[in-house]
Amino acid sequence: MRFVLGIDIGGTNLVVGCVAEDGSTLQALATAPTHAEAGASDVVDRLVALAQECSARTEREVPGAEILGVGVGAPGPLDTKSGIVLLTPNLGWVNLPLRQIIRDRLGLPAELDNDANCAVLGEWCIGTGVGGGLILDGRLYHGASDVAGEIGHTTIDTEGRRCKCGNYGCLEAYASGPNIAMRAIEAMQAGAETRLPSYVGGDTSKITAQTVYEAAHDGDELALEVVNDTAKFLGAGVSNLLNVFNPEVVVICGGVTLAGDHLFIPLRRETARRAFKPAVAACRIVPGELVGTAGVYGAAKTFLDA
Repeated sequence: MRFVLGIDIGGTNLVVGCVAEDGSTLQALATAPTHAEAGASDVVDRLVALAQECSARTEREVPGAEILGVGVGAPGPLDTKSGIVLLTPNLGWVNLPLRQIIRDRLGLPAELDNDANCAVLGEWCIGTGVGGGLILDGRLYHGASDVAGEIGHTTIDTEGRRCKCGNYGCLEAYASGPNIAMRAIEAMQAGAETRLPSYVGGDTSKITAQTVYEAAHDGDELALEVVNDTAKFLGAGVSNLLNVFNPEVVVICGGVTLAGDHLFIPLRRETARRAFKPAVAACRIVPGELVGTAGVYGAAKTFLDA
């Protein structure tokens, strides 16, 4: 049986899995914190160790298993033709020849694509999606210079919060996990009443987006307000997508889906309020089904499609 290593590089976690060539099986999965502050070399060392662990486990568990190569999903912008990570605001990488490094370290052919593209491609294997990447006519759309689909860096407020990319008012500056937590912490600092500190033993620096989702499910008013505002921000971004691309499906991936109906009901309502009615009527807005592994599946498919 033939497999492809899928590597998903996130700002918080690294996820590596061994995916069957036909996409039917995820044979081995390994994760580790990214610890971007340690630098690119350290992150790559841990990626390689995770990949070797997955390969060894697959070869041990599946007699005759063959590892064909490696697909890597990395934050962008990228130059996919040369395999270089041009810039990663959340990781601090600049002009990193990641594809060649992975090839050399693992001794396998490798391909590179944007991590959000990979997540969407992974979901598309079981549906049709538009999210942090664009699937047009059954294939990922990269654009003229490999930066198509950077939906998180579309502007929803021209004088809004500063984003790590250097712009102001990006969707990511409001709706990413760290910024969801930050908005909750800022509200507490401004005097809002909440039970959020009780979820982290009183250490508010440990509040994460997942803490906010958990508190929202428990009925905490501030947490519910933060999730509802997040839905409005996402609704503004999604409505722009509907008006530009008129997609059949928008797939929302990642930890934000843990907020459940507290997110999706106001998100759909806000999108319906902002987008053209025919576009709204034609589109389903749904949570991703490959929770935690969409990027791994998509990275593997990126290699197979190269």
